[in-house]
Amino acid sequence: MELKTTRYEICDRIATITLSRPMRRNAWTGRMHTEYRWLLLQANADPSVRVIVVTGDPAGNAFCAGADLGALEGHAEKRRYDAGIAEDIARPGYGVDPAFDASFAYHFGLDKPVIAAINGPAAGVGLVLAAFADLRFAAAGAKFTTAHGRFNFPAEFGLSWVLPRIVGLTHANDLLLSSRVFTVEEALTMGFVNKVLPAGGLIEYVTAYAARLADSVAPGSARETKHQIYRDLTRDAASAVEAAEALLEEMIRHPDYGEGVKAWMQKRAARWASP
Repeated sequence: MELKTTRYEICDRIATITLSRPMRRNAWTGRMHTEYRWLLLQANADPSVRVIVVTGDPAGNAFCAGADLGALEGHAEKRRYDAGIAEDIARPGYGVDPAFDASFAYHFGLDKPVIAAINGPAAGVGLVLAAFADLRFAAAGAKFTTAHGRFNFPAEFGLSWVLPRIVGLTHANDLLLSSRVFTVEEALTMGFVNKVLPAGGLIEYVTAYAARLADSVAPGSARETKHQIYRDLTRDAASAVEAAEALLEEMIRHPDYGEGVKAWMQKRAARWASP
């Protein structure tokens, strides 16, 4: 696929997807969504990739400023919502669990951790994208908003499901009902972001963090743990324990279990087999 609104780079087992419409503050379009899903599909299928990082083009001074204003105007003119995507759009993460088979929820079906490196404002669908990542690290000075209230929209793309699970119901109600702008310091206090970094050190920190994941965590463990986390959000405790026990019996037979034990005993880095 020709990339017009994104960039893609693989370096040392880390795939970086950059949202790149700098003249529009990396605003989201159907074309960007199409490219983004296609790139996730490539990264998820590539055995050389262990971690996926999503960030915004720094020239855009934003992570993602939300839906492109032209698209918003188009919705108003058509008097209907048009996602701007085709029926044959890539479906990364689909097929793992029916609960993950929808826009943005597909992140939960990916086999690899997704880290949002939030290097500037994230609004509307930009906030959605960050929320469906597994980990979020943000640059000092970043600001956030759900944004939908000002357009007479509902909470978008499952934010009403995912946000309470990240920050709790009280904070989520504040952010969703008011659509107010909140700061990166508030985001850290609420638990929306894992850490706030100086703007110039964000990518360096995220890259180092991703490299540690790639080095120290077996690919199968990363995949199954990620799927457990999101499946267990809607399971009862007993079902979660039973599923974990079944996985343990299955995964202990994989060569990476023996390799992990040997590497630990020999105080060396593990040499993981292919996923």
